[in-house]
Amino acid sequence: MGRLNKKVAYGLLAGALAAICVAALDQTGLAARWDNPLADWRARLLAKPSAATEQVKLILLDQESLDWASQTMKLSWPWPREVYGPLLDYLKRNGAKTVAFDVLYTEPSANGVVDDEAFGAAIERFGNFVGAVFLGAQTEQTATWPDYAKPNPIEIQGLEAWLAAHPQAAADIVSPGAAFPVPELAGKAAWLGNVSASADGDSIYRRAAPFRIFDGKVLPTLGFAAWFAGLGNEAGAISLESRALVVGGRRIPLDAAGRMILKYRGPTRTHQAFGAAAVIQSELRLLEGGEPPIRDGSVFKDAHVLFGFSAPGLKDLRPSPMDQGYPGVEIHATMLDDLLAGDFLRDMPAPAVWLWVLLLAMAAGVVAASARNGWQSAAAAVVLIPLPVLAGLAAWQAGFVLPAAGAMVGVVIALMGGAVINFVLEGRQKMFIKGAFKHYLSADVIEQIMRDPGSLKLGGERRELTIFFSDLQGFSTISERLGPEDLTKLLNDYLSDMTDIILEEGGTLDKYEGDAIIAFWNAPLAQPDHAVRAVRASVRCQRKLAERRAEFEQRTGAVLKMRIGLNTGAVVVGNMGSSNRFDYTVLGDAANLASRLEGANKALGTYMMVAESTWSQTNGAFPGRELGQLRVVGRKTPVRVYEATGLAGEAPAAANTAFEAALAQAKAGQWTEAAAAFEQLGDDAAAKTYAAKCRALAAAGAGAAWDGIWNLTEK
Repeated sequence: MGRLNKKVAYGLLAGALAAICVAALDQTGLAARWDNPLADWRARLLAKPSAATEQVKLILLDQESLDWASQTMKLSWPWPREVYGPLLDYLKRNGAKTVAFDVLYTEPSANGVVDDEAFGAAIERFGNFVGAVFLGAQTEQTATWPDYAKPNPIEIQGLEAWLAAHPQAAADIVSPGAAFPVPELAGKAAWLGNVSASADGDSIYRRAAPFRIFDGKVLPTLGFAAWFAGLGNEAGAISLESRALVVGGRRIPLDAAGRMILKYRGPTRTHQAFGAAAVIQSELRLLEGGEPPIRDGSVFKDAHVLFGFSAPGLKDLRPSPMDQGYPGVEIHATMLDDLLAGDFLRDMPAPAVWLWVLLLAMAAGVVAASARNGWQSAAAAVVLIPLPVLAGLAAWQAGFVLPAAGAMVGVVIALMGGAVINFVLEGRQKMFIKGAFKHYLSADVIEQIMRDPGSLKLGGERRELTIFFSDLQGFSTISERLGPEDLTKLLNDYLSDMTDIILEEGGTLDKYEGDAIIAFWNAPLAQPDHAVRAVRASVRCQRKLAERRAEFEQRTGAVLKMRIGLNTGAVVVGNMGSSNRFDYTVLGDAANLASRLEGANKALGTYMMVAESTWSQTNGAFPGRELGQLRVVGRKTPVRVYEATGLAGEAPAAANTAFEAALAQAKAGQWTEAAAAFEQLGDDAAAKTYAAKCRALAAAGAGAAWDGIWNLTEK
């Protein structure tokens, strides 16, 4: 199995194990608990009014209403129930479709039965009124449906079979006890709705059952009852399927516990809200012929109106994804809005969820196991860890609830597992490669080998390189003077200094041959400025040796000087050798010429010779001078050569200009004048060599001729 295939296989295994860990967490309930904050954030982010939001109105008994009743009407809490009569009459006057009261009236009014009868009469006048029933198991509640309360005309086909198939859900939906309104109210209400609800384990209300069962009869939740009451003859038959309640052909998705997922429309008062005092005053003012606080009562035309408490002291504020203090009546309004709009949320099918978790974890495992460096691992984490959240947002827009926490945990575990696999399979190899080659190759070359170990095979490619050859002058004599230990230390110090500079400039060290150094640029990584890098490295090497020359002289008793040859041209570069042992090196005439130029320094007494092919690519970046033309051994075509005398940006030496002027005279055949000009350059070895040549030509007389090309006879 290839290394990459092995990484993929182990990455897939890491992903599968991560998915198993997520499944184990899911069994403990931790995954769902971690998902809740993400689900709430998603609900807040995507909450927006529906096309039906304007059909739902709220009347809130808020703090302002309590203050009005206390200060103006001298009414203490609880209010007399007859106060709600004008409120219902005002809604009747303005054509409200239904009214649902999220208020329990399970005890007789403190103001006597007359107060309850007055409220009951107002309920009867309105007609389509939904009263509140509380389902629970308290001992003071009744265990049977009271005769004075009209049963809701709801029958659900398939209910018994559904309850039998969902025993755990049935335990929550079937209630053993109930608290009904007093007879004066329950007997007048057209509908009764349940106002008790169960929050999730963290006490947040995210889901609600559309109906409960009491004494064998269906008791809809308040919001569902208001919606169903508004359907009238359009309601049609009701049936229950495994994961849906079907009402008149409309499918209402349910979870495994028989609950709807509430699709919140926004923060509190997203549905248009009115204070109870304003509604009551509006009816009273109209009866008196005055100006009502609510000037446009038509906002209630054909609307579903829910009445409830929002004043903090009345203790009907509940935690929701929108707010920790969300009025309970607005939770019922949310269900009503969802039923009217029909844009329900449903749980993503469990097989699809687990397939998503598995695939994402496997992808994370493979990516982590195959990552070539830390940046790739970090990029994988940045992309993959938030992906479940982004997928959850997209699924929500499509009407599905896709849990995010479990998939995120799976990704994290898979990434860590893949990273461990990567280290085991690749990390030790990379550490070995770095340790073995850091002294020979630049960091870029090592990185490439680690990215593609397959590149370490026989073969090469043709590419233009700038090749560097260097050698120490008179090193054989020096080596004879020193013992083996001193010689080794000297050579190590010298080669370390030079190699560090070459690698810093992005060069690739080919090999050492005793004191000689062979290096090149533009392979294996492309370097458009390879000629500039090579010349800069050469100047820096000469300067580094000059810095340590006095020290080396004390150690050797000789002055160490280095000759450098540079040439640019096409060569074959790659791994050369046998199948068992090979070097990353270069072959070709351009490399040979660089070697010849290093030796050609002897003829002119120089220490750096740069071929025109290299010098022309530096575009005048370095101060320097032309040395002339020479024909090296084994090569018929002469080559023009140059010498760099400084780094880019440094001012050229005045001697360079004088040398060029003297060289121009020599090219013109002005031997005497050229000899004099060269001699004025003092200890310049190249100038001395030219001066001697020009004097010899001048002494030869008028017949003397020279084409300006130095023909070398030694390598």
